[in-house]
Amino acid sequence: MKSGYFKKGLSVDLGSGSIERPVLSDDFIEQYIGGRGFGAKLVWDNLRKHDFKINPLGPESILVVAPGPLTGVYLPSSGKNSFAAISPATGLYGDSSMGGRFGVELRQSGIDVLSITGRATDLSILFIDNDDVKIIPMPDLKGKNCLEAEGTVKQRLGTQAIHVATIGVGGENGVRFACINTDWSRNAGRTGMGAIMGSKNLKAIAVRGDKDIPVHDVRGLVTENEKAFRYMREHKYFKMWQQEGLMNVIDYANQKGILPAYNFKDSVFARHSSINGATMLAHYKIGDSACFACPMCCGNICLVKNGKYAGTVIEGPEYESCAMLGSNLGIENFAAVLSANHLCDELGIDTISTGSIIGAVIEGYEKGILSLSDLDGREITWGNEEAILEMIRRIAHRQGIGNILANGSRGIIARWPEMDEVLLQVKGLEQSAYDSRPSMSMALAYATSDIGAHHTRAWTIAKEVEEGQNWSDEDKVDIVIYHQKVRPLFDMLGVCRLPWIELGLSERHYANFYSCVTGKEMTLDGLMSLSNDIYNLTRLINCHLGATRQDDSLPHKVWANPPLTGQNAGKVIDQHDFNRILSLYYKRRGWDEKGIPPASLEKKFDN
Repeated sequence: MKSGYFKKGLSVDLGSGSIERPVLSDDFIEQYIGGRGFGAKLVWDNLRKHDFKINPLGPESILVVAPGPLTGVYLPSSGKNSFAAISPATGLYGDSSMGGRFGVELRQSGIDVLSITGRATDLSILFIDNDDVKIIPMPDLKGKNCLEAEGTVKQRLGTQAIHVATIGVGGENGVRFACINTDWSRNAGRTGMGAIMGSKNLKAIAVRGDKDIPVHDVRGLVTENEKAFRYMREHKYFKMWQQEGLMNVIDYANQKGILPAYNFKDSVFARHSSINGATMLAHYKIGDSACFACPMCCGNICLVKNGKYAGTVIEGPEYESCAMLGSNLGIENFAAVLSANHLCDELGIDTISTGSIIGAVIEGYEKGILSLSDLDGREITWGNEEAILEMIRRIAHRQGIGNILANGSRGIIARWPEMDEVLLQVKGLEQSAYDSRPSMSMALAYATSDIGAHHTRAWTIAKEVEEGQNWSDEDKVDIVIYHQKVRPLFDMLGVCRLPWIELGLSERHYANFYSCVTGKEMTLDGLMSLSNDIYNLTRLINCHLGATRQDDSLPHKVWANPPLTGQNAGKVIDQHDFNRILSLYYKRRGWDEKGIPPASLEKKFDN
């Protein structure tokens, strides 16, 4: 590999205090690229070392922090960083990515991948200051929220010129869907990576770096950049994205009948206009925010100016948070949605899982599955803002019923088996804010996602509801597999997928970016083949951890309970049709009828 990498890793054992700096071989770099590719490989190696017997929250568990080769290079939206581990929510492979500048700073410190094992004796931070690495006990950070912790760390280290990834009380308390926060409100939200940090007694990772990231062909990169940035700025939806960001999806999802309402009892929300982008622009938005090198500026800075939530300032919300904490819970007050989102950010818990679980609790209480006693004597109903905000706090602090809800869907079902009827989850991960009942391809995407029901692995629903009425089974399978190759590729490279999925920036730009940065000529097909290898690797991880075909299933509600109103009223996924398509999916992936990849594949990842 000619360029693009420092070829250096950093391995930290918080228990022993050992700090090592492994050299990354060209073979390793070329096969796994970076980001989630590095993460999956190191998680795999650690599992094999422990004979696939690992407690995700034990000291033997590994947390991998990995930017990609394009992270920190000036090209569109190149500020992404991935975290990978065995998920405490699912017990299977997990990863999550976040934007901002944390990953950029890590790259500029000269590190291509960071791995963390062990457990610190006292609550500590890890400070990476270029080549100087220290484990610093800071036990008085305990109980501080994410934003307070970031500010305190910067104050203690005597500089604002660092970037910090922190956990809140959710991570400290081992909430299975705790997230990692940076730059105020950028979060690695899914699969419980914050709980992994908390289990290691690691409150924060602070990074300062001033090294130049090596680029092989600067002139070629500048030329490719000019083409990409020009295309984005001239796109007809560019200004809309700058104005509303992902909040423009609220109206679209409601129009198409895929917006979660009342825990997916419905897929349209009569009062959607009270929580949409237009309402945000008219009454709450005061500024824009962008990740590194991103012209889209999709972050919305909002302020609640009056009422009981007055003074709440947040970068957000975006679609997922607004839908799951708004329409999904019957909340039509945008200020309350902002407050709930801000509270989740402070406490360090995932907005999607939090909104999904609280929605299931409300419906479970409504159906008599949960009693008032189960709810600690505190009634919770649709749209009850105060009760919902209090439930968020109780989850993060593990108080009362919150102690059970904090264990995620699997823990809830273990306590109340009938809650499986109302929980929207796959493999233990709560479903994203898109109703799959009108879309077989989206249902298949949720079911076969390696991390559980999350849309970032394959977001096919828009294309199917727009133009997929005559799709064959093969069409539905092929679009899912294509997305499962290309979408995770962005996480390997360390870039955001929004310029591609929302503005149509060609995937081929990214192959050209990679070639310019690294000096290794690579086609898009070549990169996608490597990305597909990682999907096979994470599948192998899950199979070794006990996942079977039965885990590639869907929530009970998707089979049995159709939306009540809207254009998709009455629609469910037919279980027989789904199983037929799942078998076809396995066949086209080269896996057996049980969904297990051939044993020969393991040899590819032995190096």
